[in-house]
Amino acid sequence: MARLGAVAAVVLFLAAAVVAAEAILDPTDFLALQAVRRSLYDMPGSAFFDGWDFTADPCGFPGVFCDGNRVSALALGDPRAGSPGLTGRLDPALGRMSALTELSLVPGRVQGELPASLAACANLRFLAVSKNLLSGAIPDGLGALANLRTLDVSFNQISGAIPPSLASLPSITNLILCHNQLTGAIPSFPDASPLLRLDLKHNTLSGGVPTLPGSLQYLSLAANRLTGQVDSVLPRLTRLNFLDLSMNQLQGPIPPSVFALPLSVLQLQRNFFSSPVQPAGDVTIPVVDLSYNRFWGPLSPLLAGIGQLYLNNNRFTGDVPSRLVQELVGTGGLQVLYLQHNFLTGIEISPSSSLPSGVSLCLMYNCMVPPVYAPCPIKAGTTNTRPADQCPEWRG
Repeated sequence: MARLGAVAAVVLFLAAAVVAAEAILDPTDFLALQAVRRSLYDMPGSAFFDGWDFTADPCGFPGVFCDGNRVSALALGDPRAGSPGLTGRLDPALGRMSALTELSLVPGRVQGELPASLAACANLRFLAVSKNLLSGAIPDGLGALANLRTLDVSFNQISGAIPPSLASLPSITNLILCHNQLTGAIPSFPDASPLLRLDLKHNTLSGGVPTLPGSLQYLSLAANRLTGQVDSVLPRLTRLNFLDLSMNQLQGPIPPSVFALPLSVLQLQRNFFSSPVQPAGDVTIPVVDLSYNRFWGPLSPLLAGIGQLYLNNNRFTGDVPSRLVQELVGTGGLQVLYLQHNFLTGIEISPSSSLPSGVSLCLMYNCMVPPVYAPCPIKAGTTNTRPADQCPEWRG
């Protein structure tokens, strides 16, 4: 019996030794974490690195997640809302953690370049470092990360061109590069791309809108310097639920099929689009902004199902359709109707009508005297009617 007890003790000892051995972090990852710690610092009010005591097991550190003896995910900084972030730089040693699948950095003041060594993390699926002060170019090598699904470097100071290889990533679903200083053209995406979200707004990108995959659900290219037409690009994006091309230099017509997309928001304002706006069926998009363009022709009654409709600063002519008025003053869903600065000639609404609470209508500076008083935006000016010499029959 004593002999059996001794054997059992040996077995337990060996089992404990195996567990202890498995708990020892890979030396390469251990040294890489030390390098990361030396290059980053807590901002005042943050205590994220207080829990990084290298005399203990690094797999228990805040933000460090391990799979066996390898670091599999690294979430740098306190993720709680309002918590101060980090400062310093991202050390190239990050690329030596070859088992890394996720790397995130909370908003803060981390500077320097995104390490090119991250291209060595072949298993990386998620890379998010938004709202810091990162600069330099997007490393070309990131385009070789076949497992990368999300790349978010938004709200930094990233410059240079978008590497064409990013568009060919076979697993990419979210590409978020907005609010940076990117230049050059938007690369074309293959038809088979699984991309769902493409957010490039507020950069300095130029050229045309390229071929985009039909899988897209969110597309924002606002506030760039894009030119050319989009009538051959948009109709094939049948899954879009958000579209923002505002504040560019785009021109040409908008195909009627755009108004049939399952959109929650359609923003095309402040471009040079020029065509009639004639959807094929009732439009039920909650928010449509076509303002500050060169759209012309009569207003379509099929726009009456929109919740907020901004058509101001265009070249629309004719009378305002009665259906739009009914939706606005009745119990319909139209809450905002901005028609100022066009060439409209009439609207069927009683001068004694009062708009329901929460409803906005602006008719200033058209070829008619507004029959009802309704507060307009300050930018609409103070002139009620266009000069008579601007109001002969308008032909577009």
